Amino acid sequence: MAIRKMLRRSLSSERRSAEVPKGHFAVYVGEDEKKRFVIPVSYLNHSSFQELLFQAEEEFGFHHPMGGLTISCSQDLFVDLISGLTRT
Repeated sequence: MAIRKMLRRSLSSERRSAEVPKGHFAVYVGEDEKKRFVIPVSYLNHSSFQELLFQAEEEFGFHHPMGGLTISCSQDLFVDLISGLTRT
């Protein structure tokens, strides 16, 4: 799947940390100030999350100086999206 290949590229430069449990990855979200979220890899299977990643890639690409995946959207929108994924 192309999304996993893109994510792997982004995460390859990210330092592995004890703060990110196995089966999860870190995402930095925000328009101005970035907040770090640790979310399950299983979210990659959800079409709504994939759409958000594709939009982020088109607008900003996936290589960022912070070392992790960065999504420039409002944190409220992101929390709403992942809350919906948690219920499914």
